[in-house]
Amino acid sequence: MIAKLPTGTRQSALAIGSFGVAAGLAILAAWLSALVIEARSAQAVRSQLLDQGMTWAEVSADGLQVQLSGTAPNEAARFRAVNLAGAVIDANRVRDLLDVPPVKAIEAPRFSIEMLRNDDGIQLIGLLPMGDAKDRLIEQSRGITDEASVADMLETASYPAPEGWDSAFGFGIEALKLLPRAKVSVSAGRVSVTAIADSEAERRRLETDLARLRPDGLEVVVEITAPRPVLTPFTLRFVLDGQSARFDACSADTDRSRDRILAAGVAAGVTGKVSCIVGLGVPTPSWAEASAAGIRAVKELGAGTITFSDADVSLSAPETVSQDAFDRVVGELQTALPEVFSLNATLERKATTPAAGPAVFTAKLSENGQLELRGRLTDGRLRDAVSSFAQARFGVGKVYIATRLDEDLPDGWSVRVLSGLESLAELAHGDLLVRADTVEIQGVTGSQAARARISQILSDKLGQGQTFKVGVTYDEDLDPLAALPTPQECADDITAALTKSKITFPPGSAEIDGQTVVIMDALAKIFEDCSTAQMEIAGYTDSQGSEEGNRALSQARAEAVLLALQGRGVEISNITAKGYGEENPIADNATEEGREANRRIEFSLLGLPTPAPTANAPVPGGTGEALATAAVETPAADPAQDTVEDHTGDDSPSVAPTEKTRRPLARPARDG
Repeated sequence: MIAKLPTGTRQSALAIGSFGVAAGLAILAAWLSALVIEARSAQAVRSQLLDQGMTWAEVSADGLQVQLSGTAPNEAARFRAVNLAGAVIDANRVRDLLDVPPVKAIEAPRFSIEMLRNDDGIQLIGLLPMGDAKDRLIEQSRGITDEASVADMLETASYPAPEGWDSAFGFGIEALKLLPRAKVSVSAGRVSVTAIADSEAERRRLETDLARLRPDGLEVVVEITAPRPVLTPFTLRFVLDGQSARFDACSADTDRSRDRILAAGVAAGVTGKVSCIVGLGVPTPSWAEASAAGIRAVKELGAGTITFSDADVSLSAPETVSQDAFDRVVGELQTALPEVFSLNATLERKATTPAAGPAVFTAKLSENGQLELRGRLTDGRLRDAVSSFAQARFGVGKVYIATRLDEDLPDGWSVRVLSGLESLAELAHGDLLVRADTVEIQGVTGSQAARARISQILSDKLGQGQTFKVGVTYDEDLDPLAALPTPQECADDITAALTKSKITFPPGSAEIDGQTVVIMDALAKIFEDCSTAQMEIAGYTDSQGSEEGNRALSQARAEAVLLALQGRGVEISNITAKGYGEENPIADNATEEGREANRRIEFSLLGLPTPAPTANAPVPGGTGEALATAAVETPAADPAQDTVEDHTGDDSPSVAPTEKTRRPLARPARDG
């Protein structure tokens, strides 16, 4: 039986229960409100910090407090973060729990200098470490040029020299001494050299000297350019006789013009390695067209000599050529030559009197440098002029004169004698013969450009239609640059080595196969004399697998070859490695043989055009990079053949007039 509570008691219990429920609801509402305030405050602060790029700060809420944690990059960033949070909510609610890394010691600045040298003097710019480096550099610079020509814009910092600085600094000073027009940039462990040389031969010499001076472990980047020379007169001389077909001199205005001329020479019977000087000063853009036509004319005659000296053309045929053939070929050549050229053609005939005649002047240059002059001169003034000229060119005390005077010598005798002596000075030793009908030069030289230079001198000084003969032999032992292989010769040697053996790798691997030790040793031997050649090692794969995977594999293989060369003591600062993956296939990837051919390593010679054509190689149609691969063979250069310096490196158009010029008048006869 349930007892009933009194009415008053029951009402009190209900009131107490209602109050408890209301209190619970109030507490719940307050708690929910606090959570909302915490979330909104934290979100507002977090958004503000993220807008300012402070991603390192973490925001959390604890009741009405907003806590900032994380690691600030510095004290200023920490202070700014706290202020930004205090601008969003009440600053009293922000709790700073941020960390700041300890202050590091101030790092040393980057030391570097630039040394600029030209004809006006030397400029020194940059920051040097503490010590006597600045004083040494200024003192060395004043030893190169006068004190007033040294511009000192150097600063120093009280920090010790970093590792690699001393060797780079010392090499930079030596490079500055060696190069008359250059910019030498020096930093710790690295030197960059940009310079200009007067000729291709000087460029090779400077690169070799810099390679010899470079300390071990120093990264050196060398870029030396040789501008194309100005050729005066612009000369080409092609000879076809019983001995051979050859160029005594060859000039061209562009690489394409050079290739066309050499192609005509090869078609006419020229053998061996032949080069043309690519230079400025061509009289007409039709130079290559006219030269090729002249060479074809000599070939059709079967024998003869054609000489281009600017716009003057001289064609000489021996007495063995019939008059009918001579007239026909000369007529066709006259029609083929552009109008700017003036042709003088001569058919030699048997002389009724001794060829030498009474009028003779001879000069003999011995191997020890002594010069003997004999024969006839016109008068005392010419004899004094010849004596002064000879002593100036060959040395005082080395000239012996035993000549007689003859006033009845032919016109132009003095020009023949002096131009002959100027030509003789291009030889190490030789002979000069001057007659009324010809000038003959024979001898030995240590310069590959001597034959072309002599032809240039005689064609210019003697004038159009005058006969001269050049018989010059190149002696490698007399050439100071003969022992230095050209970059093209380096590429040829690498080609020959790769033709005998191929660099191989196991399938899917970048580790060089152990069977290729012989070829790697051979390549390292070649690079001993080719450290200045700018080369690229290119890796290629077949088309199997993904394109990105093949490119990565080819890059790893190219770098493996580079490291293998470095491990054999090769200086690799001028060699780069690049992977091309399945690009540029040389065979069909659908067959196993084709895929094997496409998996290859190539050595590319950077910065030079394709080599000049030889009798055993097709004539290139344009310029490009010289490749050395296992699938391509280039004949090695024959050092016994006469060559001239090859100034190439651009395919720029001719700078000659683009419009036809007037036909030049005949040159007046020259005399003493």
